[in-house]
Amino acid sequence: MSRIVIFGAGGRGGRAAVAEARRRGHEVTAVVRDPAAHPDLDAHVIAGDVTDPASVAAASRGHDAAINSTYAADADPAAFFPAAARALLAGLAAPRLVSVGVASVIPAASGELLMDTPGYPQEYRAFLLAHQAGDEVFQKADTDLDWLVISPSGDFDHEGTPTGRYRLAPGDAASRITYADFALALLDEIETPRHHRTHIGVEA
Repeated sequence: MSRIVIFGAGGRGGRAAVAEARRRGHEVTAVVRDPAAHPDLDAHVIAGDVTDPASVAAASRGHDAAINSTYAADADPAAFFPAAARALLAGLAAPRLVSVGVASVIPAASGELLMDTPGYPQEYRAFLLAHQAGDEVFQKADTDLDWLVISPSGDFDHEGTPTGRYRLAPGDAASRITYADFALALLDEIETPRHHRTHIGVEA
């Protein structure tokens, strides 16, 4: 059993990660902005700010690994994602970090970034570039932190039935994975790290 801290535990991805970690017998600290709003989480729930290194340090102290599944709808994405990456690099007390990203900034089978492939929707490009900027903070960091970014290879399947399986895959707009299957990948990379300091995509 490990102690895992999960930032953004109140969202759909975070909740799936909490559930899978608890199913495997891990002790979980769930970090959210308002603990009173999440009384149903099967974890030790605390308040925290993933963009504040001191808050990250306090939340992660004594833990073996961390998952970051944060998103702030009321924040400027271009500021939020790089700030979260910097705070995690500066403050995280756990040696292993698995962070949730977006498929749009990983290569498709053609070698192009998925968001640059012909026909890919561009209405959210500023949001995608903000995620990419967060990735770049990790990639450029001189750090001992063993970090990994994982994203769906395409998007989440919000209504589908979990398969209990997943596989690595390049960026593909048609690819889907349920939150529960995605959580398998997150926890597998916590328990038995196979990928390091990179961004991978997974699909059902």
